[in-house]
Amino acid sequence: MSESVRIVEVGPRDGLQNESSPIDTVTKVHLIDLLTQAGVGYIEAGSFVSPKAIPQMAGSDEVFDGLSRGRGVVYAALTPNMRGYDQAVASGADEVAVFSAASEAFNQRNINCSIAESLARFEPVMEAAARDQIKVRGYVSCVVGCPYEGAISPEQVRDVSQNLLDMGCYEISLGDTIGIGTPGEVATLLELLTQTIRASQLAVHCHDTYGQALANIYVALEHGIRIIDSSVAGLGGCPYADGATGNVASEDVVYMLHGLGYETGIDLDQLIDAGNFISEALDRDNNSRAANAISGKRSGS
Repeated sequence: MSESVRIVEVGPRDGLQNESSPIDTVTKVHLIDLLTQAGVGYIEAGSFVSPKAIPQMAGSDEVFDGLSRGRGVVYAALTPNMRGYDQAVASGADEVAVFSAASEAFNQRNINCSIAESLARFEPVMEAAARDQIKVRGYVSCVVGCPYEGAISPEQVRDVSQNLLDMGCYEISLGDTIGIGTPGEVATLLELLTQTIRASQLAVHCHDTYGQALANIYVALEHGIRIIDSSVAGLGGCPYADGATGNVASEDVVYMLHGLGYETGIDLDQLIDAGNFISEALDRDNNSRAANAISGKRSGS
């Protein structure tokens, strides 16, 4: 049997939140349904943050209400505080996620508080989730570099990650938010983290700003990590990090993983269909090289 890797599809949330044009609920729901049909087992379907801060995530409750839920599929939501948590649970989110950063400056720009204050804000969310038996995933942004502070020490990433685990997060997604990390830097980070944190508790969330995402994911695989965040069609960026281009494309990640012999449970052709759908809906190019190559073969071009 081949070893499996879990793909966390963040396109409907982390991808769409950075688009400039409005996206209607019907389009969001259809994208998520296509991802479900492709065999994606974990989908970030929305975010219960202030619509003033992230207007593209307005109406996430309507998105959850409209989903054709697949059997065994996890539909998760980002929740910054108790209000967001309550809205997510009321909307039927299977899991929630909280987020902080390994950079003080980024935290201030992103959520207007220090790292310590951000963690304190999550305490009531963690208590409520434990009561409701809702699993909580933790995000740590800027794990390699910050647009305001520059290089981030691996020790700082370890400390924030461990704090989130101690609070009750079952898994930590390590975000190279501005896509500046190189394989050597990612290896150094993971070598430190896996000394005290199990690889099974870690995921990587790579942006492809400098074209390093697939190489960094390969390094993560070598360090025992089997959870990869990715975004269909390479959607996304970061509203608070100028120049940060999209997440690594899910199609490219799945193509690489299948080539390495890993199982994902995902039908690549159907995943490409989902990416082409949302790219057309947004009137933009599909940023996945694998999707473009395979789509070209289909059309005979």
